[in-house]
Amino acid sequence: MVRIGIVGVGFMGMIHYLAARKLKGARVTAVCSRDPKKRAGDWRGIRGNFGPPGTQMDLSKIKTYAELDELLDDPDIDLVDICNPTEQHGPTAIKALKAGKHVLVEKAIALKASEADAMLKAAGQAGKLLMVAQVLPFFPEFAFAASAVRAGTYGRLRGGHFKRVISKPDWSAEIGDPAKTGGPAVDLHIHDTHFIGLIAGVPAKVFSSGLEEKGAVTYLTTQYLYGRGGPAISCSSGAVSQKGREFVHGYEIYLERATLVYESGATPLTVLTADGKVNQPKLKGGGDPLAGFTAEIQTAVDGVRTGREPDLLSGKLARDALVLCHKECQSVRTGKVVAVS
Repeated sequence: MVRIGIVGVGFMGMIHYLAARKLKGARVTAVCSRDPKKRAGDWRGIRGNFGPPGTQMDLSKIKTYAELDELLDDPDIDLVDICNPTEQHGPTAIKALKAGKHVLVEKAIALKASEADAMLKAAGQAGKLLMVAQVLPFFPEFAFAASAVRAGTYGRLRGGHFKRVISKPDWSAEIGDPAKTGGPAVDLHIHDTHFIGLIAGVPAKVFSSGLEEKGAVTYLTTQYLYGRGGPAISCSSGAVSQKGREFVHGYEIYLERATLVYESGATPLTVLTADGKVNQPKLKGGGDPLAGFTAEIQTAVDGVRTGREPDLLSGKLARDALVLCHKECQSVRTGKVVAVS
């Protein structure tokens, strides 16, 4: 049994706690929160942009800690699941690794690349796993696309366009604070840069145009420049939509022998093949908003069991995704093509 301690009981901490109920061979044994009400199980004030609302939780069989050090001193915890604000990810993860715990940290891995590098170094020194919870590849439509591209099911990746647009979030003060989250160009867009890195690798350069508000890039459109031969990939992402359409994401992916099309709320995953056939594959877990998170945490648990880093939770891939976000912001601000490496 892999025993999990969750650090941070906000929206994502609650989502991880709920998703972990369906794990195989693992369970949450402790939570850490500075809020005494949350330690008592009163999660009714937690709000988010998907999933169930916060409610009264029965934590009678769960250890509750007010301080991180108390949780890290618990010998009955194997995996520390970090769900506190992004600005705290680096120090929390490093401390947990040094305490001899495996780590799963919510996206973004950190606010700065230097912090991410320090986390990777600490994991190497401790001989423990640093896994990053980038959940998008575990959503059914994106899992299908990633598998098809990486396996070459329909031939080589030629190009694609990705979209992730929300209305300005008003359900959390911290999510709107770029000092805590990096703003939409990091906190939201890192899903896209991670997925693009997963299926296409890191581009040599980026060129972005976008919008800024109070020092934070709130919306951008980027061309990922891989050089001659491509692939030719672009993405639009940010918090620019109105409340009537609070969230949409999707893609068109162009492969040698097929086109993959998906847009949430509008177009189910559709595969258009070179022979003119149109197919909408049946997907597992599509109706449960927590299913992707359960699959993500289960993958981390399996990594702890085997001692091997799952590629979908790679700390290096998550670090590269963070760098891409910052390079794109630099391109927005300068109006120039920016080298990634």
